[in-house]
Amino acid sequence: MDPNHYRFRGVWRLAAPATAVYAALEDVRSYPLWWPEIREVRPTGEDSGDVVVRALLPYRLVIGLAAKRRDPAAGVLEVAMRGDLAGWSRFTVTPDLAGGAGEAGGPSGARGPGGPGSRVLFEEETRPGKPLLRRLALPLHPLFRANHAVMMRRGRRGLAAYLAGAAAG
Repeated sequence: MDPNHYRFRGVWRLAAPATAVYAALEDVRSYPLWWPEIREVRPTGEDSGDVVVRALLPYRLVIGLAAKRRDPAAGVLEVAMRGDLAGWSRFTVTPDLAGGAGEAGGPSGARGPGGPGSRVLFEEETRPGKPLLRRLALPLHPLFRANHAVMMRRGRRGLAAYLAGAAAG
C-alpha cells in the first residue's frame, strides 16, 4: 500500500434535477457559498483556478484546478489537480429516477421541484504535493481519509440546501 496514494469514490443523492446539480457543480466560483470547507476560489484562467480548502484538520490546502472534461450531455465534470494535491477529480451527474435525497444508503423518495432527483458519482485519485502531508501519510492515513469523508458529507448537505434555496427563490 502506498500511503501517499488516495482513491476516493462516493455517491450523493439529491432531490434536485440533474441539470440543476450539474450547473451548480460547474460553477466552481460559487462553491464557498455552499461548501464550508472551500474557503476561497481564485480564477487563474478561463478554465482554471485555485481553491483554498480547510477541513477539520488544522491545515490549509491550495489546489490548482484545470478543466479536463466538461460534458453536460454525459453529466461529467473532470479536473486535473496540482499544487498541495496532485491528480484528478470527477463528478458524474445523472438523473436518479428513484428520487434519492440522501447519501448512498440514506433516505430516498424525495423529489425536487423539477422532477426526479439526481445521483452524483464522485471519483478522485490524488497524491499530496505538500511535503508535510507526504511525511505524515503513513501514520495519519486513516485520519486524512476520515477528514475527506467529513468534507464530502458537508459538501453534499451544503449543495442540497443551496439547490433547495435556489428552487424556492
